[in-house]
Amino acid sequence: MTHSSFRRLPHALGVFAVMLSASLMLVACGDRGGTEGAPQAGDTAVAKVDGKTVWASDVKREAVAQGLIGEGEPLDISSDLFRRVLDEVIDQKLLAAEAVERKLDKDPIAQKRLAAARERILGDMLVENVVSGAVNDNAIRGLYQEQLKLAKQSEEIKARQILVATEAEAQAVEKLLATGASFEALAMERSIDAATRFNGGDLGHFTTDVMPEAYAANLKTAKVGDIVGPFQTEGGWAILKVEDRRMEQPITLDAARPQIVRFLTYDQVRDLLEKLRSRAKVQTLIGAPQDVPGQPKEPADAPPAATPAAPAQAAPSAPAKAAKP
Repeated sequence: MTHSSFRRLPHALGVFAVMLSASLMLVACGDRGGTEGAPQAGDTAVAKVDGKTVWASDVKREAVAQGLIGEGEPLDISSDLFRRVLDEVIDQKLLAAEAVERKLDKDPIAQKRLAAARERILGDMLVENVVSGAVNDNAIRGLYQEQLKLAKQSEEIKARQILVATEAEAQAVEKLLATGASFEALAMERSIDAATRFNGGDLGHFTTDVMPEAYAANLKTAKVGDIVGPFQTEGGWAILKVEDRRMEQPITLDAARPQIVRFLTYDQVRDLLEKLRSRAKVQTLIGAPQDVPGQPKEPADAPPAATPAAPAQAAPSAPAKAAKP
């Protein structure tokens, strides 16, 4: 992979192990009594519903399912969010218990939905188990070092900008700068670029490939301290002051870690599904999709799309580049 993979690759998929809210229905329907031990080390009993214990882990699981917190994030039991989700868990347990009382769980449709929820939860647990063993610090550091070795460093430029509407205004600014006027003061007074005007025209560090073509052409041979321009660009007429040139700083391990984890997670789940499908006999009993005008046709021998055991989005390619310091 090239250095551009650190900054131009799409944002990766989220964490796979997001539990469905239906899992709480299964918990509520279970025979978890008030005298049982904690389901996991360090868990805390936070409520009782008709003598059955509600644990802090039950509340946290529901918060993750709703997307209120991420997988692995802490949830303080004294927080307002915890108390709100706790109320929802209690309500779910009451509703589920009443459904059982009315024998709704015996309905064939309910049985199918409960079975589907069970399969989803077991699939999520398998993914968690596989990923936890493979996505470790050594794997993360290994991929990070591999990316650094393949990276191509570009030059970064730090500059300030004054952007005005007309060439005449730009020439007037140029004359003032030639007499010793402050670039920063003129940027605040005359620049029409709202994004940089009030910080003295500061553009920060950037590589020329992310700037309009006119900037790259005019900055190509500029030295630190040079005033560049005026030159015409899409937004008007620009004058630049070059403050620094340096080699691009590589992304840090800490900044790259979340995207590397998602990349490795996807790899593990993809490999797992490929192995499972190669061992299984899978038959699709529905016909090919109807042709839609304007849409490309798939080859007749195209393999069916895999249905992952856990929620997934588009596959990540590698970590994205961190913001400039």
